[in-house]
Amino acid sequence: MNRKRNKKTILSLLTLVLVMGAVSFASVPLYDWFCRVTGYGGTPSVSAKNNSGILEEIIKIRFDASLQKDMPWNFKALQHEVEVNIGASGLAFYEAFNPTDRPVAGQASFNVVPFSAGQYFTKIDCFCFVEQVLQPGEKVTMPVSFYIDPEIVNDREAKFVKSVTLSYTFYEIDLPSEVLKTVKNNFDLKRKIEIH
Repeated sequence: MNRKRNKKTILSLLTLVLVMGAVSFASVPLYDWFCRVTGYGGTPSVSAKNNSGILEEIIKIRFDASLQKDMPWNFKALQHEVEVNIGASGLAFYEAFNPTDRPVAGQASFNVVPFSAGQYFTKIDCFCFVEQVLQPGEKVTMPVSFYIDPEIVNDREAKFVKSVTLSYTFYEIDLPSEVLKTVKNNFDLKRKIEIH
C-alpha cells in the first residue's frame, strides 16, 4: 500500500515538473504572441498593406535609435520626427555603419511609447523583420514604413496621444552560416598568400 502511494506521488511530481518545464519553455513565444495580438508593452502590429481610412487628425512620430552594450555599429535615425495624418502611411530612415574590420550581424528590437498607442502603430515594411549583416566599413540606409490605425481615436486611453516614439535597439547576433563560410574562405586564402 505504501509502495503504491509512493509510486503515485513520484508520478504526480514528475508530471508536475514536466508541465512546469513545458510552460516555462513556451512562456517566451506565448508572451511575444500576446504582445503582438494585444499591443501590450508597446508592441506594434504588422500589416501587408496600408489602411484606406485617412483622418484629418495629425500625430507626431518621433524616432529613437540605440545599441545594446558591446554592439560595435554606429546606428542613428536620419530624422528626429515627422508628422502624419492618422491612417496615412509614413516613411522614416535609419542608418547603420560597421566601423570594425570584420562582418557583424545584427537584429533590431523595437517598441512604441506610449504603450497605449503600440497596438495602433502598424508597420508595413521594416528592416527589423530580418537580420542585417554589415561588412567592414559598410554603411546602409534602412527604411521603415508605417501608419497609425484610425481605430486609435476610439480607444479610451490612446485617443489622447498626440505623439508617439518608435524606438529601435540593435544587438549583435551570430553571423549566418553562409557569411561564416565566406569569412573562413577569405581568411584561409589570406593565410595561404602570407605563407607563400
